Amino acid sequence: MTLKKSNTSILENDATVEGKITCNGQLIIKGTIKGNLAGADVVVAKEGRLLADADVTSLTIDGTFEGEARATDQLTVLANGSCSGRVSCKNLMVEAGGVLNAAVIYLKSTDNKTNFKL
Repeated sequence: MTLKKSNTSILENDATVEGKITCNGQLIIKGTIKGNLAGADVVVAKEGRLLADADVTSLTIDGTFEGEARATDQLTVLANGSCSGRVSCKNLMVEAGGVLNAAVIYLKSTDNKTNFKL
């Protein structure tokens, strides 16, 4: 899946995708993604599940994330969100009620290398 940066794609509740996914715009996950994800602005909705190695610009979790994530900008765990595994990011925000059960690595502003092979 390849999108223009201004586009938004939504994976609906009853959809499950397995494999390698690449997106340039916003991706809203209401269903389940298993595998590898490379993208820009990824949102795991309250009912969504992302079980993957993810290399993204920003990741917002209101549902479930399990795996390894590298957010070159922002990682946000919202009040209903659950994040487990290993994450690296420049900016981290966890709302009250959000669960962060992961090893966290801070990325410096000059760190542009990808840790995950997709």
